[in-house]
Amino acid sequence: MAVGLVIFVCLCGWLLVQHVRGILQIRSLCRQLEEIRQGSHMELGIASRQKEMLSLCRILNQLLRQQGREQRQYMQAEKQLKQNITSLAHDIRTPLTGAAGYVQLAQECREPARQERYLQIASERMQELSDMLEELFLYTKLTGEEFIPNLSELQVLPLLSECLVGFYGQFEEKGCEPEVEFEFESVRILADEECLRRIFHNLIQNALLHGTGGITIRQSGKNLIFENRVSETSRPDPERIFERFYKADAARRKGSSGLGLFIVRELAERMGGSVRAELEGEKLRITLALPEILCTREG
Repeated sequence: MAVGLVIFVCLCGWLLVQHVRGILQIRSLCRQLEEIRQGSHMELGIASRQKEMLSLCRILNQLLRQQGREQRQYMQAEKQLKQNITSLAHDIRTPLTGAAGYVQLAQECREPARQERYLQIASERMQELSDMLEELFLYTKLTGEEFIPNLSELQVLPLLSECLVGFYGQFEEKGCEPEVEFEFESVRILADEECLRRIFHNLIQNALLHGTGGITIRQSGKNLIFENRVSETSRPDPERIFERFYKADAARRKGSSGLGLFIVRELAERMGGSVRAELEGEKLRITLALPEILCTREG
């Protein structure tokens, strides 16, 4: 009986010691967590050898590291967003300020020819602004899950030709002509007409804004290949060219929102196609893999 009592007392004493140690370890973890909450970058540590306490400490450290990574990503994304907004505000203000300046010059000028020229330039600046705002509107639509392309059977070449005609003035100003080569002029695909028109518009505009000459467009199988030369100071990074708000440094001064090629990629993928970029020397090649081809040959 006495032996049993001694064993019971010893067991109770051992349990009490373990309980006290557990409380002390929890208090230690709470103090460390409070330090981390106040800004410390330390990792949690305990002296206990209990498997459960060690497991708890390991899981808490994993959660803290994950929280740290997410916080750094959030701060980086917030910093990038602020930079993008600043750049976009500058890009929008530039054509707006230019248009206002030329309108004022036209009002002060007494020569009809000069007035007409000033108003034409102001109109071009306002068109740049309109294009940027349209891209921003489309960007907001693409970031939502509710955007669904309205697919129908389309003939590619006539639609591309319409887009090229819309840039006639810019090609004439640069003193060049687009070169178009199709294996099969009757090629038809399943696509959204407005989306495909916007893809062609943005790819042509990108070549005119950031290229040094004309543009060559070739159809090969299910691919449409857009090629143009770029200057040494406006060489884009092919790995980043389809990122939102990406611009080659030298292109910052030009009328562009930095969303054009991002929109191209998003629209192409939404319709079942894809797009990729390559840079060979001074030649930028953007390959658009078309959505489902319905017909490639005459008849």
